Amino acid sequence: MQYSNLELNTTFLPCPQLETKRLLLKQATLKDAEAILALRGNETSMKYLDRPKAKTIEDAITYINSVNEKLVNSDGISWGIFLKENPDLLIGTMGLWRFDKPNFRAEIGYMLLPTYFRQGIMQEAMEVCINFGFQKINLHSIEAIINPGNIASKNILEKNGFVQEAYFKENYFYDGTFLDSAVFSLVRGK
Repeated sequence: MQYSNLELNTTFLPCPQLETKRLLLKQATLKDAEAILALRGNETSMKYLDRPKAKTIEDAITYINSVNEKLVNSDGISWGIFLKENPDLLIGTMGLWRFDKPNFRAEIGYMLLPTYFRQGIMQEAMEVCINFGFQKINLHSIEAIINPGNIASKNILEKNGFVQEAYFKENYFYDGTFLDSAVFSLVRGK
């Protein structure tokens, strides 16, 4: 199929708020720093993220500022995940980033506090995020790069129609170790 006049819409200001039956996905602000520290400093939440855990409130503030800078620069969009019943408590994050603008592709990333695992929260958040990526940004495909040991992440991706495109042996160096990566993708309309 031939496409012409395709254009990505990566203007995200003001940050749109997304809503599901139980959730609000909205911009994280500095008032969410304690919750970001709890999330990004949590051993279980960070188990497969293969990045340094947040240790201080300054680490959380740096993360929030980085995410919001991507928003301002149209380089990514990230939402805090909040329950409607407690709209001031961030329990996770969900976003689209690493835009490959010439190819209409972005990477999805997500995490959740363990207290909220296995409650369908990530499924709700992922559905609305994917829809936003395809319908509002005009992405053609969304990818997820995961640690292959993260079976829960693999399962949620597959539940949402993602298929594994690649498996890279020891392509990622973190904390003195070479790690494998699995790449999943979802193509719009497939």
